[in-house]
Amino acid sequence: MSIKEIYDESNEAVYVAATNAPGPAGKLPLTPEMLINRPSGDIFGMTLNAGMGWEPEKLNGKEVLIIGVTGGIRGADGKPVALGLHTGHYETPLQFEAAAREVAKAGGVPYAAYVSDPCDGRTQGTTGMFDSLPYRNDAAIVFRRLIRSTPVRKAVIGLAACDKGLPALMMALAAQRDLPTILVPGGATLMPTKGEDAGKVQTIGARFANGELTLDEASELGCRACASAGGGCQFLGTAGTSQVISEGLGLALPHSALSPSGQPVWLEIARQSARAVLQLEERDITTKDIVTSKAIENAMVVHAAFGGSTNLLLHLPAIAHAAGLPMPTVDDWTAVNRRVPRLVSVIPNGPIYHPTVRAFMAGGVPEVMLHLRALGLLNLDVLTVTGETLGANLDWWETSERRRRFRDMLEKQDGVSPDDVIMPPAKAAARGLTSTITFPIGNIAPEGSVIKSTAIDPSVIGEDGVYRHKAKAKVFVSEVDAIHAIKTGKIVAGDLMVLIGAGPSGTGMEETYQVTSALKHLSYGKHVALVTDARFSGVSTGACVGHVGPEALAGGPIGKLRDGDVVEMIVDCRKLTGSLNFLGTEDKPATAEEGAAILAARPRHPDLAPQAELPDDTRLWAALQAASGGTWRGCVYDADKIIEVLEAGRAALASRKS
Repeated sequence: MSIKEIYDESNEAVYVAATNAPGPAGKLPLTPEMLINRPSGDIFGMTLNAGMGWEPEKLNGKEVLIIGVTGGIRGADGKPVALGLHTGHYETPLQFEAAAREVAKAGGVPYAAYVSDPCDGRTQGTTGMFDSLPYRNDAAIVFRRLIRSTPVRKAVIGLAACDKGLPALMMALAAQRDLPTILVPGGATLMPTKGEDAGKVQTIGARFANGELTLDEASELGCRACASAGGGCQFLGTAGTSQVISEGLGLALPHSALSPSGQPVWLEIARQSARAVLQLEERDITTKDIVTSKAIENAMVVHAAFGGSTNLLLHLPAIAHAAGLPMPTVDDWTAVNRRVPRLVSVIPNGPIYHPTVRAFMAGGVPEVMLHLRALGLLNLDVLTVTGETLGANLDWWETSERRRRFRDMLEKQDGVSPDDVIMPPAKAAARGLTSTITFPIGNIAPEGSVIKSTAIDPSVIGEDGVYRHKAKAKVFVSEVDAIHAIKTGKIVAGDLMVLIGAGPSGTGMEETYQVTSALKHLSYGKHVALVTDARFSGVSTGACVGHVGPEALAGGPIGKLRDGDVVEMIVDCRKLTGSLNFLGTEDKPATAEEGAAILAARPRHPDLAPQAELPDDTRLWAALQAASGGTWRGCVYDADKIIEVLEAGRAALASRKS
């Protein structure tokens, strides 16, 4: 390549360049009072708006900021000019446009601002995963800064679909306590007519390596899995669960989560949300009226009823923190899960693996809430973004044409009964659906851990509802080593894998879906257990315990385990209790109490260390969230606590010098 090839001097068009233009016609709708009393930025903003082509005489309308995630460049024909990082943000500009046109139609002045977000599927098994969870805090900060940088906005519409952008956006909206806000969930990717969902298809490498797929099968399945260009993955992972939680909070319109991406209803939800937020502004209903402690509790109840992702144990406390509310604790989550039945049968929990769009067609969140209301499990007096209470919303939903039509469509188009996707409580109990989450404790996890107990394969659970696994540990200090062991036949039925050093300080608390998905979809995988201080993808299933605290690199006992140590995992899927203990070795067995003493006296694993490629940005995030209370307080930035630690550190350094 030469400079002459870069600069095509035969292109005469580049030599036509204006240095001035007439400027927009018309006049700004200014008054003497505006010129004298309003900040110069307000006036200059009108100049910029006219420069971008907005009709000057319409510039005094109510300003509404539409903020969210997008990525890629979508051509007029829908084909990519440049690819986004995932389908969940590739088509969002269509919803942005629909909401903006609705604001303008009502005489408002819409603005749009964006960030992008990473794809947790794309970064599985790579160093990109080291930035996944930390990105949530970064995006929330940028969202808040952009909202504050639009100083005369009267309301905010948020729009996102996937794992990090959506929790970040809810954190940012929850912080706008004195502004009307609303969230538009970005919908779900359509399923291929014949093929696999985007969760299962991530295991084609492991299945091929184990001789369970041919190269041709893997290639075809991998090509077909995303049957629409937009929406979050088709399973109830972190993206789908976050959409559901936004409705549970009352921050999104009823029956807006998990809508089929690209379909007319998906676009109409954006228009409906714009109309709703304008009504909230007129009635002076702001976010602090909606996101309350009772709303947080409702969201936890909905999470349990759906059987949602364990990642919401990180995200919902962070949303509460942003709203200035008490953060739910492990005890709170346990209490909710003990009293709330799971009612929804979707991927990855089953028992029938329906894609999440079928949950939308079966009635979505409001349908689940009808059952929860009958059980007396909801705070019905909370205010929502409809401007009405949750109770009033459910009264409308129960007799609505929308409910009848969508449920009927599911039966006619897919041949699926809505009550087989969202089950009445009695039917759910008869089908063996159990509550969602258990928090095992023990000498390996003295601060706690979490398992989606509802997703343990039923065939390995005892008749008493208890899962038991006792085996010699195979310890790995990186996910790369763990997945290599699976692909090369070094993991067999009956094994217990321990992955350490994968918490915030080691990897940014990476997702280990590469490992958990392989175990889910390999024929022997249900007979293998996993224990880690990392976290899991929302689609993860199986006997996988994560979030083990303290993490290995913070001195946690999990970081002292060795190959051959006997570990016992017990999970009572009915009572939602569990234990996780080191019990010595085959030659020298120990009780749980003796095991705790042995681990306390041991040095940490000799190979345990932060990943060499851990970015400085993530190291800083890990330190800041640790100072703020760590993973069990949502990995947030608590400014007061961080400043307190910094001041104490400065004082200690000063005293050392003196």
